[in-house]
Amino acid sequence: MNRIRMIVALALIYMIFAILLNSVGTVILQSIATFGIDKPAASALERYKDLTIAFTSFLVASFLPMFGYRRSMMLALAIVGAACVMMPLYPGFPTTRLLFACVGFSFALTKVAVYSSIGLLTADKIAHSRLTNTIEGLFMVGVLAGNWVFSAFIDPANPGDPAWFNVYWLLAGVCVLVIALLATSRMDESAAHAHGHNNSFLDAIMEMLRLFVRPLVYVFLASAFLYVLIEQSFGTWLPTFNNEILKLPNAMSIQFASILAGMTALGRLLAGYVLKRVRWYALLNVCVIGMGVLVVVVLPLARGVMARPDVGWFDAPLAAYLIPLLGLLMAPIYPVINSVALSSLPKPMHAAMTGLIVVFSALGGTLGSYITARVFASVGGINAFYFSLLPMSLILLTLFLFKRETDRAGIDAPPAIGLAAK
Repeated sequence: MNRIRMIVALALIYMIFAILLNSVGTVILQSIATFGIDKPAASALERYKDLTIAFTSFLVASFLPMFGYRRSMMLALAIVGAACVMMPLYPGFPTTRLLFACVGFSFALTKVAVYSSIGLLTADKIAHSRLTNTIEGLFMVGVLAGNWVFSAFIDPANPGDPAWFNVYWLLAGVCVLVIALLATSRMDESAAHAHGHNNSFLDAIMEMLRLFVRPLVYVFLASAFLYVLIEQSFGTWLPTFNNEILKLPNAMSIQFASILAGMTALGRLLAGYVLKRVRWYALLNVCVIGMGVLVVVVLPLARGVMARPDVGWFDAPLAAYLIPLLGLLMAPIYPVINSVALSSLPKPMHAAMTGLIVVFSALGGTLGSYITARVFASVGGINAFYFSLLPMSLILLTLFLFKRETDRAGIDAPPAIGLAAK
């Protein structure tokens, strides 16, 4: 088994999908400028992506071990690479919807395959946590890079110029390179085919449904759902918030939004050190409460900002720098709860569990974006971001229940997470 080559391939494919998945906020902003559509119509892109992820994950997640994780990732890259080629050839909002449907379908295959492969490439919970959070951290690096890559193809003088579609030629080329890397790598997937697991499509679906009898699982899924609802509300609509509320130009709005991804990557790095001294439950509660305080303190600073034609990085509104600090606080939540839930299950059940993670994450993402779009369009972006205080309050409750179930099951959280976890 080419372990290092496979780990590199997992990281690269996750970074590609980080760019494509989290480009939805940028593409919403650009679609409004290029095609002249309104916010609720543009927000449909989130649903095309997330509902496709949820539907695909539920149907095929547990069945993927029979098809093969490596082959699944290659198929996902081929589909999304072809969709990227369609964008500059047939620019239009229908093509954009098709792209995100393909991205959703392909990411469902990819995430199940990547998370399940982590279990095959690691030997214990600590190694599982380290690799999970390294890949999740690199996912955020991909998000950060993606904002700058897209902004480089946008004409500051004419933001609606469809020349920004040319970014998809670059992304299609990267997909081809990673397909080649996967095609020349090998991974032993025999541990994913234990007796009694994944023997038929019906067995695969039943295995996913049987997970719901475990209280730990549905409390975890509620936590993941709420986290992604919060994350996508800010991640998807921050470029538009920067543009319409903070009066920044389109390209600069996207670049400032990239700070959110950078802070998230940094947060996962720092959490690896903090969790050596602080228990995971205490840290996550501090993070959620800190997010709420930051929202309450910073959003009033966004009121009454006046547009300035010469605005630059050093004189932008203070809120543009402070709102992305939410990423620093959000960072540890998702990797910690994912790693605890997955490492508590046998490896043949990782695909089924990952499928449920993807389904509920996708539903949380599309609901968060849709609600934010509606509130944004009706009462403004500031009030839309204030709405995030409700799921923040609810996630404190689900984290308490998740901690109680892990204590009952005798499951210890990984001692450290992050890019530098030892």
